[in-house]
Amino acid sequence: MTVPLQKRILTMNRGSATLKSALYEAGNHDELLLLMAVDQAGVSGGRLKIADPSGTTLFDSPVDCGDSNAALEIMLAWLSEHGFLSRLAAAGHRLVQGGPRYRDPQRVSPEFLAEIEELVPLDPDHMPAAILGIRFIARKFPELPQVACFDTAFHGSLPQVARMYALPRRLYDEGIVRYGFHGLSYEYVMGELRALEGKLANGRVIIAHLGNGASMVAVKEGKSMDTSMGFTPLEGLVMGTRSGDVDPGVLLYLHQHKKMSAEEMNTLVNKESGLFGVSGTSGDMRVLLDKMHQDARAAEALDLFCYRAKKYIGAYAAVLGGLDMLVFAGGIGEHAPIVRKRICDGLDFLGIRLHAPCNEANAALLSPPESRVKVRVIKTNEDLMIVRHVRSTLGWTNA
Repeated sequence: MTVPLQKRILTMNRGSATLKSALYEAGNHDELLLLMAVDQAGVSGGRLKIADPSGTTLFDSPVDCGDSNAALEIMLAWLSEHGFLSRLAAAGHRLVQGGPRYRDPQRVSPEFLAEIEELVPLDPDHMPAAILGIRFIARKFPELPQVACFDTAFHGSLPQVARMYALPRRLYDEGIVRYGFHGLSYEYVMGELRALEGKLANGRVIIAHLGNGASMVAVKEGKSMDTSMGFTPLEGLVMGTRSGDVDPGVLLYLHQHKKMSAEEMNTLVNKESGLFGVSGTSGDMRVLLDKMHQDARAAEALDLFCYRAKKYIGAYAAVLGGLDMLVFAGGIGEHAPIVRKRICDGLDFLGIRLHAPCNEANAALLSPPESRVKVRVIKTNEDLMIVRHVRSTLGWTNA
């Protein structure tokens, strides 16, 4: 089936407190038409912003997000009013969790939704909002094809040793395993890397997706060999408000001696920790970089973020048996030279070196010609990856 002429795909990436969406023209080049974002979705006082590909704001309005779909209602109304929905052909959704069953994008059906709802306990912070969004679109456009794309799918190649926890076997059999996340981002970055580097992309690659949510993956021959996030997106690196790796005994202690409930501990490690918890002021790396010379706690948060990332690079170089390429992606990875420098400092023994002027300029290639390991910045694009999956799943070929 060819792509219907001049038809459009809407992508949706819903989190517990955000909505990110994009509208693409489906065709030979999958042209971006609009970017939409809601900060603090689900919380009163959010803002809906719609911009064109150049970043020019077309719509900016406060939205009362007490109803989890209220902002989506306003967004679709604006798109309809301005004629953007007249040729809508499909919608694609990022789902954080695919569980042990789903490793490929799936066309949404009532049966599929019923099965996906069973995965909500694996990720109660993201899955409910994503499912609500799918159901909302289905009510608005009953005949519109929808495709679910899973953030866990890229890590379907994880070896069993990297997938297992050292817990009783029965729990492994019940699906208590390391799933890994940020898969759509990693899949996109690997595609770009193949276009840039050819065969070298099939070597030993570490990708650091550093943003409010942060993770790392070790890739060999194009396949995920290990990744920092595990059963949930909480494991691994320091993040904006998530703790990353923490001794589970700490949570037992807090439960037994501080009488913290499961809900309170969930809030603690997911919403009150990470950069925000260590600094005591902000989970936004940009804010902390501005304050680090005057605020010791902001500096400590930055130090911990970089230290944890450095440790994972060393570990994954060991997993891969060496390293050919290191790639930074995500908002912090793409735009924070000082973070990249601190992570890479002292890793000369692995062959990692940065060319300072290129790093400061956020250049695409950060390493000098003589470096054994190529260090790159690649701007990730989960929305475009979703568009490609929608086209493939629906059997569309380029017009």
